[in-house]
Amino acid sequence: MLSSTTQKVNKIMSETAAVTTSLEGIGAEEVQEIKRKSVSGAASYMARTLLLHLIGLGASFVLGAYLTVQEFGIYGVVTSIIGLLTFFSDIGLASALIQKKDSPTVTEYRTVFTVQQILSWFIFLITVGLAMSGVLTPKIGANGVFVLLALGISFPLASLKTIPSVILERRLDFSKMVFPQVVEQLTYYGILVYLAVNGFGVQSYMYAILLRSILGVLVMYLIQRWPIGFALNRVALRTMLGTGTKFQLNDFLARIKDQLFYLFLGLFLPLQEFGYINFAKQWSQVPYQLTVQNVIAITFPTYSRLQHDRNLLRKAIEKTLFFISLSIFPLLIGMCVFIGPFISLVAKYQKWQPALLTFILFTLSIGWGAISTPLTNTLSAIGKIDVTLKLMIMWTSLTWILTPLMIWWFGFQGVAIAAFIISFSSVLPIWYVRKILPVQVWENTWRQLVAAGAMALVGVSLSGVWSRSFPNMVSGMILTVLVYLAVFFLLGREKLFAELRSLRQK
Repeated sequence: MLSSTTQKVNKIMSETAAVTTSLEGIGAEEVQEIKRKSVSGAASYMARTLLLHLIGLGASFVLGAYLTVQEFGIYGVVTSIIGLLTFFSDIGLASALIQKKDSPTVTEYRTVFTVQQILSWFIFLITVGLAMSGVLTPKIGANGVFVLLALGISFPLASLKTIPSVILERRLDFSKMVFPQVVEQLTYYGILVYLAVNGFGVQSYMYAILLRSILGVLVMYLIQRWPIGFALNRVALRTMLGTGTKFQLNDFLARIKDQLFYLFLGLFLPLQEFGYINFAKQWSQVPYQLTVQNVIAITFPTYSRLQHDRNLLRKAIEKTLFFISLSIFPLLIGMCVFIGPFISLVAKYQKWQPALLTFILFTLSIGWGAISTPLTNTLSAIGKIDVTLKLMIMWTSLTWILTPLMIWWFGFQGVAIAAFIISFSSVLPIWYVRKILPVQVWENTWRQLVAAGAMALVGVSLSGVWSRSFPNMVSGMILTVLVYLAVFFLLGREKLFAELRSLRQK
């Protein structure tokens, strides 16, 4: 006779198993279910996260006006430290659970939960040690230390959300996944903006981080409960580490390339120069967050579920490239064209004038990333993690070698110059994926590229007009968007309608 607790456990896990059965023998009906959930999930997920990013965008406008260049630099150093420590809080087990072909067991879920709890509290203790040692105080000040502690305690809190998130991802239930993020972001930005406007400076981040972390956990467990418990099953852990270690090694290299390198820059460069870099990098990533980041959250589990059928997978990748490039190319061009007029017209933003070139180069480099990221994601989703490791080793080496040289020649602007040059190596993921699948990258992106080029030509040629007044700038934005839409519809109207029809087909 099963105990009551065991029955509840089996009920919860059987619900997950119902949509995460073994890929072997998957039928046409389940393929349609995956497609339906992916498309509807993508629409719901992107609509809600678009709202979040718009809120974040508005908050960033306020923060850019009220926080000093040095305060942006302090926050950049602190988040780089936390970004490095984040690596040790997962060891790739969550990714292994998502990518796992058959349904995870209760023991596997509890084993991952236990390991993450141990690691997250260990990271918190390291954070406390760094904060109390006084080593960072001369660079980031006492307020920066408090922000570091707030980010440190967020580790154990965030680890409580991992298993519910994995369960939702394996169900492709993206609409539920985004709701805790809505609560977190509204809380975070609301408190952050209110305190920054009222003169709290860097301390604003500390209060916003703490409340965001607490509310996020509460909301996640209201949406998706699971039979929480502790376990350390060696067999389950060994099996998941086989895949998880590769995912984590890839993440480790990414952190060496990004967080460790930018921490090095933050400690090496004057705080004001690093503030310019941090401001430009944060803003340049807005188009990526609005488009690619949202899509990648959905495509990884979706591609994993479709890896048995290369033809379906190829079509899914091509649709991803088509719609990502359709949306991100005009955003990138628009930001590059109008950042100059905006800074010149807004008095509180004129302090960011030295970051203008850095911002434009960072933004343009993301254009390559918008294409390469889905393809790199594809390689990981279908189990080709060894290939992504090779790519990450290359990008990490280029970053550490080329960027110091560019800084030596061009000062702090050299960071963005190096990023722009390195971005062209993103052509390699295209080559690797095409060795496995005949993905038509050019066919699904050239129309958007031509339309974006026309948009850039009009925007740059009349840039002097946009800088004269706000009405001129808004008129310029409208005009350039209309140019993009007109050129794209002239070249790709039939292609767009065909892609939209295919999404509705059963």
